[in-house]
Amino acid sequence: MSIINVGCQLNYNVRSPTVLLLNLSVCRNSHQTVTSETLEVRPFQSAEECEVGPLGNRIVRINASPGQMSINYLATVELRSDVVDSTNVNETNYEQLPADVLSYLNPSRYCESDKLYRFAFEEFGHLLRGYSRVTAICNWTYEQLSYTPGSTGPTTTACDVLLQRTGVCRDYAHVAISLCRAMGIPARYVSGYAVNLQPPDFHGFFEAYLDKRWFLFDATRLAPVGGFVRIGTGRDAADVAFATLRGEAESTGMGVWANKANLGDEQVDSDNVQSGVSSA
Repeated sequence: MSIINVGCQLNYNVRSPTVLLLNLSVCRNSHQTVTSETLEVRPFQSAEECEVGPLGNRIVRINASPGQMSINYLATVELRSDVVDSTNVNETNYEQLPADVLSYLNPSRYCESDKLYRFAFEEFGHLLRGYSRVTAICNWTYEQLSYTPGSTGPTTTACDVLLQRTGVCRDYAHVAISLCRAMGIPARYVSGYAVNLQPPDFHGFFEAYLDKRWFLFDATRLAPVGGFVRIGTGRDAADVAFATLRGEAESTGMGVWANKANLGDEQVDSDNVQSGVSSA
């Protein structure tokens, strides 16, 4: 078990009455136990927690009045990820996929897998099916893209990124998800906190469905997957944007952190390609 402290501070200049939908609360599931949690809004504004969708994503809704506002979130999480030998982790045949997994084969807003079938099969169709093929997709994405903060925006899709060959964590995830889906491997987007991520920020990574379970992957290689704390899960980043605003408000600052509480935790400190990590 890993014990991880996470948190964020978001500052806004609210110019007119604004509704903020914030995706910052740690997901509660059988692998993540939230042992303590606080949310503070200064000056005081009413904050409502909403559970959205079948995956239990927790959204904070704030009806903000004009003025300066600061939102502070803190949580301590007990993370119990399942770690297995990835050597014998195979792909699941289409006819054996559970009904609730099938939608993660379809193209979505940012992941145009239907446009990438031929390309994906030319690059990865000859590879051994299973965990190693998803790893190869991650390796290809890492090698072909340049990580450049600010290089993409809220409308950038996986195909856009493949053309310009640069992006940020969400773009890396969208490309890898699209290629997995094109190969018939269900894949979905995960937002979260990440231990040892530099610079600290909300992180975007993904999961692939293999051998009847979801496994975590990160094509950016910026942080070990054993230190990922899940916030939300969806088809792509459109489902789990960390902030959605209806009104007029400007971000004036943001801080995000994730730190391990139990020193010497090897699962958090490093990645091992022979270890498959599942937290869903």
